[in-house]
Amino acid sequence: MPLPEAGVPWPPPAMRAEYAEIATHDAWYSGDPKRLRDLYASEQSRPSERRRWWQWSARNGPEPGQRDTRVHIPLAGDIATTSADLLFAEPPALSVDTTATQDRLAEITRGIGRTLAEAAEVSSALGGVFLRATWDLEIGARPILTVIHADCAVPEMRLGHLIAVTFWRELAWNGAVVLRHLERHEPGRIWHGVYQGTRDQLGRPVPLTEHPDTAGLADSLGEDGQSIATGITDLTAAYIPNVKPNRRRRGSPFGRSDFQGIHHLFDALDHTWTSWQRDIRIGAGRLIVPNQYLTSRGMGKGAEFDDREIWAGINAPPDGDQGLTINQFAIRVDEHERSAAAAMSQAVRLAGYSVQSFGLTGDVAVTATEVTARERRSLTTRGKKTEYETDPVEYMACVMLQLDRVLGFTPGLVVERPVLHWPDGVSEDPKSVAETLSLLEQAGAISTWVKVRRLNPDWDDDAVDAEVARIQQEHGTAVPDPMQAGDLV
Repeated sequence: MPLPEAGVPWPPPAMRAEYAEIATHDAWYSGDPKRLRDLYASEQSRPSERRRWWQWSARNGPEPGQRDTRVHIPLAGDIATTSADLLFAEPPALSVDTTATQDRLAEITRGIGRTLAEAAEVSSALGGVFLRATWDLEIGARPILTVIHADCAVPEMRLGHLIAVTFWRELAWNGAVVLRHLERHEPGRIWHGVYQGTRDQLGRPVPLTEHPDTAGLADSLGEDGQSIATGITDLTAAYIPNVKPNRRRRGSPFGRSDFQGIHHLFDALDHTWTSWQRDIRIGAGRLIVPNQYLTSRGMGKGAEFDDREIWAGINAPPDGDQGLTINQFAIRVDEHERSAAAAMSQAVRLAGYSVQSFGLTGDVAVTATEVTARERRSLTTRGKKTEYETDPVEYMACVMLQLDRVLGFTPGLVVERPVLHWPDGVSEDPKSVAETLSLLEQAGAISTWVKVRRLNPDWDDDAVDAEVARIQQEHGTAVPDPMQAGDLV
């Protein structure tokens, strides 16, 4: 089907609940206190009887004219980053059987690890992310993989699979007038349209040349003046859910955010740190000093004590017994630190990760076995997420190879569906591996070939043989096989 008709509501009503939840996740992910204040101060976002309990609600804000002293700890962003690091700190490898196709695949997917890491971080925060295959001859003669955030997409699902999607973005806004670009992906075709409307209405279609960001697309459109034929039958977009099911909307085809159900713990952490900083501010030592103890500056110029930073003057009778009084409020460091650590640990665990992944324990594991034991929860979550990532990434890599051929970038390219190979979730410490291999060598219980294989488990047999030969040549241990036929030189 083509693009939406003029004047329809936008975003579509069917997506408003999804977008509203994403907006809450996004406010915490942003780490911006202003966005949190705006979110929890909104009358539409939540009932007043609930709003008053949140640290970032208007009720807990400063009085007019006062500075806002609330503190925000961006734990949500740290969770999303850690999720991406667990998946793509070491980028996975894509492989096919045909050598020429493998070489071209390596070219068009160069740097894909960065793209996938971005997608994984956004997916962790928003609950899912879209990958899009596109091309731009001014950038290069190859397909390009891009990331589209979930709150900028209107997908169409069937049996849990993406069959079409409309990506949209705001190009410009001037008061009540909003200019939007819609890009609809269907199997074999991509539609483009620009609409001039309002905040909640799509408005009327206008030419693509109305904005410089879309003007270049006008010459690429087909005979219908609205779409581009991709030349392939596959959809040029894919959806990656963060993890399923979506607990708030059971049966939803969309994934759930790592933040779902733990916003109150983020808020509790901010409340604890705000209280801690308040203790520090009011805990500054003070001397309560009668005004007659102060040093006069002269007629009409007041008086002062030796150190203005530590005194506070009071009016006391000259013949009274009021002297210097030391006042020091307690700074509850231990209580606040334990409360903050408890809130962080609980939030991290409910998000599906081990506290060790966030440096919340003092001891450091040395061996891979210890790391696996201590970070089992994080590795389990990583394993689930790789299952959701594998098929869409392999699918999009195949789409890029198809586009590379039909667009004439690599004519005659043999297209195969690539296989995604994930690295191990835990890498052994090099020092520990070296010590183990040294002890085995001293015991005469390991060969050079096995040592090279243990040190480089991702190498094939030919690479291991070549490395063993180089080691033997350097050590002078390379000798001909005495059983071989022919003359020995």
